[in-house]
Amino acid sequence: MTMARMDDLHGSVTALATPFRAGQLDEPALAALTERQVRRGTAGLVACGSTGEAAALSAAEQARVVAVVCEAAGAVPVLAGCTAVATEVAAALARQAVRVGADALLLAPPPYVKPTQEGIVVHVRTVAHAADRPVMLYDVPSRTGVAIADETVARLFEQGLIVALKDATGNLARPPRLRALCGPALAQFTGEDASAAAHRAMGGVGCVSVSANVAPALCAALYRAWDAGNLLAFARLRDLLDPLHRALFAESNPIPLKAALAGLQLCADEVRLPLTRAVPATRERLAGVLARLMTAEDNAARARQVEAMPG
Repeated sequence: MTMARMDDLHGSVTALATPFRAGQLDEPALAALTERQVRRGTAGLVACGSTGEAAALSAAEQARVVAVVCEAAGAVPVLAGCTAVATEVAAALARQAVRVGADALLLAPPPYVKPTQEGIVVHVRTVAHAADRPVMLYDVPSRTGVAIADETVARLFEQGLIVALKDATGNLARPPRLRALCGPALAQFTGEDASAAAHRAMGGVGCVSVSANVAPALCAALYRAWDAGNLLAFARLRDLLDPLHRALFAESNPIPLKAALAGLQLCADEVRLPLTRAVPATRERLAGVLARLMTAEDNAARARQVEAMPG
């Protein structure tokens, strides 16, 4: 991915789940999930993020996941997660992702070790220099145990080490602050589906979305509605998607997501320990949400295909 293409990335970017079957990667299901995303208008794909259970994958499995997604994605850009506790391991994952075709990297601070702000800068610099690809910084203190300060984001951006931010803090006051520090060239994505619409209104450009695994056409349509100035459609889609956002976080992500995808017969509901399959109450809640939502999703997908037809 050239830097110019990364600058153009906006809208709904799907944080892909990683399908398993009998404990192994289900590569045909992963390819089919990716192809479904492309057909339904997703702007970009993240492989081996937290939704993709990257922490439970070996380095070899991560390479296969990224390779399968890149092959199936066609022209849709693929960002590869390369978060690890040790900087050298993260750098190795980044180099590996580039070798198998990743267009860009998604990089969070090392989890568990709680580096200082200076440590975060050095970590990002090391990984960015190890792989000549654009970097989307991932601020997710609920998983890493450390928050990235606004000034650190600005410093990394000014040094050309990052081109985008995935912000999973849920702080809707942050986009204007970062625009004041960095200008509009820093592409700000939210990692929180529930506040994606509000984040867009506050100056963000898109969402790295869990819900888009299930409803990619509707999630993409939300951003197209905003871009077209159709605020009535934007509000309708916001409200339509809200029950899905809430249901997908009834248990730790991606437990409910895997159950939802299984309900749609898109992959098995297997997760790797220490995650466990969704409890019956979660499955029942998801079934009700999907029954109400999927007709609208299929209609949105058909409308998108008609719009994309030549002539």
